[in-house]
Amino acid sequence: MLAVCAATTLLSAQEQERVVRGLRFVGNKALDDYTLESAIATTKSSWWARYPLVRWMGLGEKRYFSEIEFRRDVVRMILLYRQSGYMNVVVDTSVQRTARDAYVTFRIHEGDPVRVERLEVKGLEGIVNIAKLKRDLPLQLGDPFNRFLLQASADTIVARLRNSGYPYAEVLRNFDSEAGILKAEVELDAQPGPRMRIGEVLIRGLRRVDTSAVRRVMSLRPGTYYKQDALYQTQRDLYGIGVFNSVNVQLIDSVPPQEMVPRDSMVRTLIQVQEGSGHQLRFGGGYATVECFRVQSGWTAHNFWGGARTLDLSAKLSKIGAGTSTHTTGFNQFCNPFAGTWTIDTLDYQFGVTVRQPAFLKRAHVLTIGFVAEKTSEFGVYTREAIGGNVDMTFNARSHLPFTVGYTYAVGRTTASDAIYCQLFRLCDESSRKFLRDRRQFGAVSASIVRERVNNVLDPTFGSVTTVSVLHASRAVGSQPPYEFNRAEVETARYHLIGRSTVFAWRIRAGTILPRNINLNGQAVGYVPPDQRFYAGGPTSVRGYGRNEMGPRVYFMSDTLSYDITPTGDTIYRGVITAPTGGNTVVILNAELRVPSPILPQRMRLGLFVDAGQVWERGERVVATNGMRVTPGLGARFSTPLGPVRIDAAYNGYQQERGPLLYVATPPNPIVVWRSSYPPVNAQKTFWQKVVIQVAVGQAF
Repeated sequence: MLAVCAATTLLSAQEQERVVRGLRFVGNKALDDYTLESAIATTKSSWWARYPLVRWMGLGEKRYFSEIEFRRDVVRMILLYRQSGYMNVVVDTSVQRTARDAYVTFRIHEGDPVRVERLEVKGLEGIVNIAKLKRDLPLQLGDPFNRFLLQASADTIVARLRNSGYPYAEVLRNFDSEAGILKAEVELDAQPGPRMRIGEVLIRGLRRVDTSAVRRVMSLRPGTYYKQDALYQTQRDLYGIGVFNSVNVQLIDSVPPQEMVPRDSMVRTLIQVQEGSGHQLRFGGGYATVECFRVQSGWTAHNFWGGARTLDLSAKLSKIGAGTSTHTTGFNQFCNPFAGTWTIDTLDYQFGVTVRQPAFLKRAHVLTIGFVAEKTSEFGVYTREAIGGNVDMTFNARSHLPFTVGYTYAVGRTTASDAIYCQLFRLCDESSRKFLRDRRQFGAVSASIVRERVNNVLDPTFGSVTTVSVLHASRAVGSQPPYEFNRAEVETARYHLIGRSTVFAWRIRAGTILPRNINLNGQAVGYVPPDQRFYAGGPTSVRGYGRNEMGPRVYFMSDTLSYDITPTGDTIYRGVITAPTGGNTVVILNAELRVPSPILPQRMRLGLFVDAGQVWERGERVVATNGMRVTPGLGARFSTPLGPVRIDAAYNGYQQERGPLLYVATPPNPIVVWRSSYPPVNAQKTFWQKVVIQVAVGQAF
């Protein structure tokens, strides 16, 4: 006995020493490699542990060969094929063994499948359109007799009945399969049971929340025909109001005999809830490339004044510290809090009060009212200070296309560089620039439609997101001149899962602004405040450009005596500052392939991408498409609790965007155009200057 145990232990040790370097399937057509790999225990090692050129490094995950599980895999594969309709399948194997490695091959002869010759659905006469229902079933006439699709077809009929007023519907599955003649006859016998309406809805577990608030939110309406989806929707909606830790919605009546149930009888349902804390306090802090140190806090009151409404108080401070970087790309883009002298003028803040009322007017509508005092700034572009409020109404918030209409009113001002006002709007005198910087009223009506169908908000692998938004600002809705314009933007992104973990994603974003011309200093100006204009470039846009650095720009300086002369005779001024002016038209195109990394594939992925786009100042044209820029690149994504952390390197072979060079003296001196085109055409970039590094948290789109 001891000798046998010792031999068994030695054999197991020898088996464990063999690493599965290769795993192949030959001859499979009905089932792909991914499905077969998922059904067996033998799995191949990771890429770095399989290929001879790199496996000597000892990287990657090694998976070991088990003789016992390998033999069982043959049985598993035969059962899977037979369940899929291939009763005559034959699986042969070959294993190439070395002292430490194993190369496994499964050779499959599928044979001809047993096909569905007859498919009948009974018991639904006069209830549903049977011909249409049969067309919607996963298992169709002439298909291989797949047991999994047979179960899915039965589930489809049950779901259809339970959403048509039959809460106790069941389906019996009958089939006759003959492997010899490769034919199967399938019969789905539906037992719909009585058609019933929603009767009494019991609600238990409430302590602070009013029963009327729950009834206003729930989708169950007494007197209407029973729908299974209404139970699920009620559960989701009650979770969504943030009051309950647990919600369970179920029937409380047992299955009655059909002959004992009168026509249009009632079924009782129970909503069992467990209330959570009535108040929630949160704190947060962080460090970012542009915002430097930031802190935020909030307090939320659930079921505020009853009615399941929510009151939220929030506060946020950012750009705390000194040394905000003057770069928008590379590893030197990070804010350095130990450089320079920080002043309170650089601080951004936001204080807000928001009240959210679910089930407003109708249970599917949501009303939100907010008040905010804020100071926000965009790197190198503008600073916005305002106080105001907004009212948003979301119609059919639970539908596939929720529609939101809102109104915003604020009193504030937006300031930008004097050079931007001079170049973009031809307002180079101090009085005109002061007029644009004055505090004024801004009122706008907006509308948006969002269709979100992704499997993960932070890191989607399949699905799509589409957003369409429009905004109108004019005196008719409370805006003062020159804040009068129309703005429209559309964005769509799609994600395609390739194989087990490779994702191909693409995005299209386009927008346009139609300003209303106003008369300033004797000239017609189509003014759009800097905070409403379009900008592009950065880690979530075209990655070959720094943040907001794509499109029109202006250069300015305050010292004309500090310069260098290049060998070609061009003048390069020192101390020149770049100011993006943005545009009234934008087009952004992105495509990205995300693949697992050969090193730590569960924690790291690689990305190959191509970004294209441009920002234009359209002028009198309705559209503009000239000057598109294309920047390819690659990067790495690291999984963290905060989401994917990205490091991207994009190649930008274009010359630096040219614009006018202005001399901005001390007010009230006028601004002077020092050079009509800057930098010089002959200014060349080195290779490393063409490589743009972007660091960010979260996927680009």
